[in-house]
Formats: sequence, structure tokens, C-alpha cells
Amino acid sequence: MRSTHRPSHWPPLLIVLAWAWASTALAEPFRLTLQSRVEAQPDAGKYNVVAKSETWEATQTAIIVCDMWDLHSCLNAVRRETEMAPRLNALLEKAREQGGFIIHAPSGCIKFYESHPARMRALSAPTAGNLPADIGSWCKWIPAEEKGVYPIDQSDGGDDDDPAEHAKWAQELSAKGLNPRSPWSRQIEVVAIHDQDAISDSGVEIWNLLEARGIRNVALVGVHVNMCVSGRPFGLRQMAKNGKNVVLVRDLTDAMYNPKRYPFVDHYRGTALYIEHVEKFIAPTITSDQLLGGKPFRFSGDLARD
Repeated sequence: MRSTHRPSHWPPLLIVLAWAWASTALAEPFRLTLQSRVEAQPDAGKYNVVAKSETWEATQTAIIVCDMWDLHSCLNAVRRETEMAPRLNALLEKAREQGGFIIHAPSGCIKFYESHPARMRALSAPTAGNLPADIGSWCKWIPAEEKGVYPIDQSDGGDDDDPAEHAKWAQELSAKGLNPRSPWSRQIEVVAIHDQDAISDSGVEIWNLLEARGIRNVALVGVHVNMCVSGRPFGLRQMAKNGKNVVLVRDLTDAMYNPKRYPFVDHYRGTALYIEHVEKFIAPTITSDQLLGGKPFRFSGDLARD
């Protein structure tokens, strides 16, 4: 076993440099396979799956955890998030261990973390010299998406609860003094926040963090892919159109989609269709097993997806 004892006569600067060297030495690059969908022929409307191998330096990479709230208005969404959270946390632990930077973005819950060291880190980041003009705003569409047809109807909010069960869930939330439409107050506890991470739901703050650390690679995890993950000020569209090398971790996300709406497929197929839309027009995707090994995460209720 390597001793952690250091001679007491080491100069302070040498000690700092030694620790810095050790931290750098522990950093391992992320070896990833990015999946995109490329049009087979111009204006043909048919797409081929294309895989591309990339190596990302860990210290130039951030993972943004989008809206992994403790509660949600949709009970089925809570169930799926709860099932996914342990795997998502394992990915963050592995990425952090290799030298990646973790940003937790539980939108609307920042007050809960106002004194957390990770929150202070986000607030203290210097203003970037290349701050995009609209980085503080939602982005619901980028020009590339004009080539396609939006794959699912989410106009009802995507709630896929049984109506009777949903009503009972709303009553339970109200009885706890929570707003049934927005009951969240913090990030789900299973997804651990470390002091060396950052906490922010601000596109400006997150951009400042990325630029201050020289981060060019960004991976998005969390929910919901057809709403917040794609559209938030720190989401896929903003990162893509402002020049970041951004990917979606496609097995660690979920959609708000109600199978009673177009295209009338089960919830998991609806999610998959939207992920295909991302791969065609917004950003490539990866899977968690590329860092963790084993197989990609799969919801227990997803019986049909290959």
C-alpha cells in the first residue's frame, strides 16, 4: 500500500504541486461512442445510424444533471426517475472519479442549496468574455429541426398517469402542503451532490462555470428530454448552437409523453422517437455503459425497446 505520509520539511509550494500532480495523474479520458442519425440522401427523409469514436479529456468535460427533482406532478414520472436515479448517480461518481466536473441543475430549487459549497462555486465563477446573448433563455427550436417533423404530441403536458391514480396523487401532495402542479423542492437524494460539484439552474452561471474551467465537452442527463433537457437555458439546444461539444446520455433520461396522443405508441417508444429526433437535428447521444461497463440502463417497464 502506498503511504500517504509526507515529510514535514517539504516546502508548502512543493506540497501543493504534488497534490496537483496527483489529481492530474488520476484523471482518465472518457472514451465514448457518439451516435447520430445522418440523412441517407439529401431531402430523402431517411436516416442512417452513424457511430463515431471520440476521446474526451475528463478535465474538459462536464455532466449537467437536469431537473432530477425529488417529486413531480406526474406519479409515473416519479416512479421512472426513482428507478433511474441509482444508475445516474453511479455514472456521476465514476465521471467525478476520473476528473469530470458535475453540475446539478434542479430548476426552481436553488434556494434549498443557498449555503451549499457547490452553490457558492457557481456564484463565484467569473463572467465569461464570450457570454452568448440569449444563454439565459429557453430555446425551444433550432434551425436544424426545421428539416424534420416533431415526433410526438406533448401538448397535454405529457402526463401518462391513470386519471384516478393521478387524482389520488394530487390529493397526497396537497395534504403535505405542496402544490400538486409543482411539488418539487430539491434534487432527489439518491443523486449525491459533492462539495466539489456546482449547483445552478441559470444558463449564464453554467456558461460561466464551463468557460472558467476550459470545458468544451458537455453531457446532459436527467428529465425530461423533450422539454427541460432540450430546452432549458443550459440544455442541449443552447449548448449545441453556442459551440459546445454536447451529447445526451440517452439511457439516463425520460420523456413527458402520453400514449393517448400522437403517434399513439407506448411511453417508452415515444421517448425513443424523441431521442431519434435529437440524434438527427440537435446532438449525438451516448450510453452510460461507456463509462460504467455492463449494459445500458433500461426501465423495467420498457419491454419492447431493442
